[in-house]
Amino acid sequence: MSFPKPFRGIIPPMITPLLPDFSLDEKSLPLVIEHMISGGVHGIFILGTTGEFASLSYAVKENLIQKTCEIVSNRIPVLVGITDCSFQESLNLASIATKSGADIVVATTPFYMNVGQDELVNYFSKLADDVDLPLYLYNMPSHTGITLELESVAALAEHPNIIGIKDSSGDQVYFESLCDRFREDPEFTVLVGPEEILVETMNMGGHGGVTGGANLFPELYVKLFEAIEYQDKEKMQRLNDAVQFLSKNLYSHGTYQSNYLKGLKASMSFEGLCQGNLALPICSFNEAEKASLKLKFDEVKVAISSALSS
Repeated sequence: MSFPKPFRGIIPPMITPLLPDFSLDEKSLPLVIEHMISGGVHGIFILGTTGEFASLSYAVKENLIQKTCEIVSNRIPVLVGITDCSFQESLNLASIATKSGADIVVATTPFYMNVGQDELVNYFSKLADDVDLPLYLYNMPSHTGITLELESVAALAEHPNIIGIKDSSGDQVYFESLCDRFREDPEFTVLVGPEEILVETMNMGGHGGVTGGANLFPELYVKLFEAIEYQDKEKMQRLNDAVQFLSKNLYSHGTYQSNYLKGLKASMSFEGLCQGNLALPICSFNEAEKASLKLKFDEVKVAISSALSS
């Protein structure tokens, strides 16, 4: 389907609903997708960090791509993560995405190997040459160990098939540099990952957010995006307060490195959207942890309901 350039809006990084055996939960998948679409999201991004792409089998990835595109059925754009340490496997995922009817592919820097910026420019250029769909870059240094530096992004943006970047570094100085660099480019998309800085980054010139909480409360993030677009300061403050309250309570429960994913999936299970299973090596919260999270979740629901109805 056609999509605007630059692509503006809320594009949730969709969770991957899993069964206890780590296969795709095909009954929950349409529930998650329809929940987000009914909340007004502008696109869906599968096989990102929130989708646990690095922990999934290729069979699950292929099934997820095909089923997601089938369920969405061209109602909103589908973005597919094709990140892999193997260049060929990234191309294979891109081919599946193309055949399934996806709209954009997304790739972060290959991890584990020591890679320089010149090699990254060469890598992404070749990837953009060989995939049929337009490509978004994905800067995620906390997980890959490599930053896609501004000069590299600028060089890659010259490629006709590289049309945007998702930045999940959380570095607002870096993000502002991206906005400054591409302010005169009418088509290059600059999206932020961390939802906690959606307001700040959009006010810098960003085009929207790939916000994990929109899996759970899509309307909240869509309304916040709209308030920022219209610069409705009072509404921005009220809705952003709700986003910060959600983040503090649902993503910081416990002392795990994986609190964000544990909290998000457990919260979605409270709403009957998925079973809450996580792919190894990450494990779900135990029953006591879920019970204490549920108390926080109920408070978050009340706060969000109030913010949306005010």
